[in-house]
Amino acid sequence: MNELPACWTTPAGGHRTGAALLALRLAGALLLACGASWAGAQDAGQVTNPAQHPLGHEFFFTRGQYSSSVDNDPWGPRWAIDYPEADRHFLIALARLTGVDAHGADNAQPLGTAALRDFPFVYVVEAGALQLSGDERAALRKYLLAGGFMMVDDFWGTWAWDNLVAQLAQVLPGYAIRDVPLDHPLFHSFYDIDELVQVPNVAQAASGRTHEYDGHVPHARGIFDGDGRLMVLINWNTDLGDAWEWADDADYPLHFSSYAYKLGINIVVYAMSY
Repeated sequence: MNELPACWTTPAGGHRTGAALLALRLAGALLLACGASWAGAQDAGQVTNPAQHPLGHEFFFTRGQYSSSVDNDPWGPRWAIDYPEADRHFLIALARLTGVDAHGADNAQPLGTAALRDFPFVYVVEAGALQLSGDERAALRKYLLAGGFMMVDDFWGTWAWDNLVAQLAQVLPGYAIRDVPLDHPLFHSFYDIDELVQVPNVAQAASGRTHEYDGHVPHARGIFDGDGRLMVLINWNTDLGDAWEWADDADYPLHFSSYAYKLGINIVVYAMSY
């Protein structure tokens, strides 16, 4: 796996190092977007209507809306943490770094709707708050077994893990959750990733601590279908979304945001390829 596409060269024609070039391109992409992509940004109560954008792109970054026991949180519904900034930042980087034909706006969809099947990738956060209804469980089961891919991110500690396990057991009864090894194709679909890095939220990063609750060790776990396809990727004890959201903040450590974008891009490329 090449670290860089052939066109990523310095003016003199020589390749720059992967980390430095990724940082440069991320910074440039996000700065260029500040005056345009965020104009008129929607809040968590105003979601993108797919009828407003015909399905004319290869990829939509779809944010899963779900039922929760804490939807009255003052921060807003738990499905919408870091939304829409994280989604939009990631889409800018995905387009600039890979050339993937991605729809450039956020795309939130209820997990219980049949329309979710128009979007084969869905991103779900704060799994400790997940309390799926019967309709949501049935729709998500059909979605995943029909070829959909779900990425779970930004949840921490034993209590949140136990809740996710209980919820997924009702969505996909009989399917085991297993560790995803670093030699799995997901970790090498675009960048070569050879370690799991615990990515902190912006507050933890400022404090010098990376974990929340008792979530000291990051894990990549998943659920595979009968043919061995990874259909659910679970990023536990890490927060890629916060690193995407705060990548343009000079106080957020660059090595975390660079890693988060690399892993996120690998996940999307894998989800589109298998």
